[in-house]
Amino acid sequence: MNYLKTTVLLAILSAILIFFGSALGGKNGAVTALILAGVMNFAMYWFSDKIVLAMYRAKEVTSAEAPVLVGTVRDLTMKANLPMPKVYIMENDAPNAFATGRNPSHAAVAATTGILKLLTKEELSGVIGHELAHIKNRDILIATVAATIAGAISYLSHMAYWASLFGGGRRDGDERGGGGIELLIMMIVAPIAAMIIQLAISRAREYGADDGGARIAGNPLYLANALRKLDYYNKRIPMEGVNQATSHMFIVSPLSGGSFVKLFSTHPPIEERIKRLEAMIGLR
Repeated sequence: MNYLKTTVLLAILSAILIFFGSALGGKNGAVTALILAGVMNFAMYWFSDKIVLAMYRAKEVTSAEAPVLVGTVRDLTMKANLPMPKVYIMENDAPNAFATGRNPSHAAVAATTGILKLLTKEELSGVIGHELAHIKNRDILIATVAATIAGAISYLSHMAYWASLFGGGRRDGDERGGGGIELLIMMIVAPIAAMIIQLAISRAREYGADDGGARIAGNPLYLANALRKLDYYNKRIPMEGVNQATSHMFIVSPLSGGSFVKLFSTHPPIEERIKRLEAMIGLR
């Protein structure tokens, strides 16, 4: 069900992009929008992993440097029938982790020093299982596509603003321009709709990774117990220097904030995630 939902949401997001490009510049605008999204996706597909790892100053480690983490990744990778990803550690007290990479053969798992100090070996296996499920499901690629399309829509929104100052967009031939009220509505509504859809995709993929990660780790309670700890400590030890554009990658949101921030969170409620995991073994 999550795969179908994700497919539908990506299709809607793409349709918004094409419609916005068409409203701004007719058929040529729609083609330009598609080319823009394609170029952005190409760049993100090849370089997003290197960018995000450098952003958080993650250091690649060996089994000699981090035997528990690397050993856990290796054991679960074999169970999941995946290639061994590169393993990174981030020097940060906030307990968190994420996976990145363009496909299972070019993937990486990164964990903070905080999560290694906080979790038991079983709980860590639940977290690593979750990240490996993201890799196996190619969620990183899906999230990258969603983010770049949403980014393209936001860019077109800025273009629409400047176009409205100079007489609005223009359709093909002698058709009426796409400016005025239509352009104003698109300029306001399209980026908001794109953001909401992007968040919905991210939440759906988190549920899928929880389910897959629990199966890889062998016990849903490993991840459920880890999520309780991560939720508690991330509220008290917020991660410094977090880029909001990459917050969806972490197993729990590294951003702190009130109800308004939670409304636009990239992650489902922790309580609901734990409830679903416990239901896998009939506790609820």
